[in-house]
Amino acid sequence: MESSALKEIASGLPFFKTVNEREKLLGVVGALVLRQVSLSKAAEIMGMGKEAFLELLDAMRVEFSYLEESDVKTEVKWQ
Repeated sequence: MESSALKEIASGLPFFKTVNEREKLLGVVGALVLRQVSLSKAAEIMGMGKEAFLELLDAMRVEFSYLEESDVKTEVKWQ
């Protein structure tokens, strides 16, 4: 996706104050949905507690699957 298109999508989100924070949220949510990071890691990347991040995901109506043990190796790459 082109950077300007991502900025346009991010600027339309009603969450966070800056476009950079919104872009980071899009990336983290994408990684979470694709099972590249755990919920805990996603919350950490966003600088939020796990419960607060869950509430944000709920407000955004984002559905995701929790990582399985075999997926944890992929998450290590994000550190």
